[in-house]
Amino acid sequence: MAIKTVSIIGLGALGILFGNQLSKKMKIEDLRIIADKDRIKRYEEDEIYCNGERCHFHYVTPEEVYEPADLLIFAVKFNGLNEAIQSVRHHVGEHTIILSLLNGITSEAIIGDTYGMDKVLYCVAQGMDAVKVGNKLTYDHTGMLCFGERESSYVSQKVKMLSAFFEKMEVPYEADSNMVRRQWGKFMLNVGVNQTVAVNKSNYGEVQKSGKARETMILAMREVIALSEKEGVCLTEEDLNYWLKVLSTLSPEGKPSMAQDVEARRLSEVELFAGTVVSLGEKYGIPTPTNKRLYSEIKLLESQYYVQ
Repeated sequence: MAIKTVSIIGLGALGILFGNQLSKKMKIEDLRIIADKDRIKRYEEDEIYCNGERCHFHYVTPEEVYEPADLLIFAVKFNGLNEAIQSVRHHVGEHTIILSLLNGITSEAIIGDTYGMDKVLYCVAQGMDAVKVGNKLTYDHTGMLCFGERESSYVSQKVKMLSAFFEKMEVPYEADSNMVRRQWGKFMLNVGVNQTVAVNKSNYGEVQKSGKARETMILAMREVIALSEKEGVCLTEEDLNYWLKVLSTLSPEGKPSMAQDVEARRLSEVELFAGTVVSLGEKYGIPTPTNKRLYSEIKLLESQYYVQ
C-alpha cells in the first residue's frame, strides 16, 4: 500500500509550508485542506501565498464525507486541537497514518485517545524559520519532518510508507528510532527560544548571539533537562548543544510562532511550554524559576491585549 491521498487541518506556517510543497507533486483533489466555511471563504477571497507564490489548495468542510485519507496531518495550534480532532472524523479510516506537527510533547497521545495510537506516528518539525503575516508565509529554510514510532526498537511499515512518500514528494524528512528523545529535545528548544524571543519582542538573531536573552533561553532549556531525567528521557548538555546548532542555522530575522502570536496580539501556547515545565517541576519538586518568570511575563503581555 502506498500513500496517495492526504488531508491537512490547519493553515498556519507549517500547514502552508508543507501543504504547498505537496500541492506541487499531487493531484489537486488528492490533497484536501479541511476548514470551516468561513475560513474557506476567507482563504479563497484573500488567497494564500508561500514565498510570494500563490498556493492552489482544494478546500473541504468537516461536514463533507470523503474516503479516508492515507495520511492525515494536524497542523493547528494546541488550543485548536480538540476542535480539529472532531473536524477530521470523515478523513480517518482503518489504515490512515496520522502525523501531528504540533509543538509540545502531548498531542500524539491526545489524538490517539480518539483515533487509536496504532494510527499515530510521533513527529517533530524542526529547522524551519517560517514567518506568517496575514495570508503570506515567508521562509529561508524549509527544515524537515522527523518521525517514527514511539517505541524505538523497530522501523514499522507505517514509517517505511511515509518515508517513501516524502521521498517522492521531495519533502525533507528523517526517520528517527528514538522519537521520545527527539520530541523532548525540540520541546526543550521551544521552551527556551519561543518564550525568550516573545518576551523580548525580538527575533532569532537576538538569541543566536551572546547576551542576556541567550542566557535566559539556555537557563529555561536546562530546566527541561532536569525534568527529562525524572521522566526517564535523560536529556544532556550534548542534546542542548545539538539544538543550539539547529537554532544557529535559522535566519536571524525569523521569529518563532509565539513571538508572532505576541506581535499579532493572539493568545500564545505558553501553557504548552512554561505551563508544562512549571507543572512538572511542582510534580517532581524541581525548581523552575526561569520558566515561572517567562510564564508570568507572557501572561502579562496577553492581559494587555484587551486593555483600551
